[in-house]
Amino acid sequence: MSIKTADILELSVAERIQMVEDIWDSIAAVPEAVLLSEDQKLELDRRLEAYHLNPDAGAPWIEVRERIRNWSRS
Repeated sequence: MSIKTADILELSVAERIQMVEDIWDSIAAVPEAVLLSEDQKLELDRRLEAYHLNPDAGAPWIEVRERIRNWSRS
């Protein structure tokens, strides 16, 4: 399957966002295939520690995603 950049750019912004979400979901489905550098691992550890210190500081992904979707539609 070959998709040309020009074809993607003809899609609406909402369609391109959905495409990126679909691609990301397909990558997230096989986390063992994603190799992380040591710096990335350290950053994930730092963020996890920050979460443990203050679990109420953030928002669940579903809420963040909905805010992004609503923002992109306006």
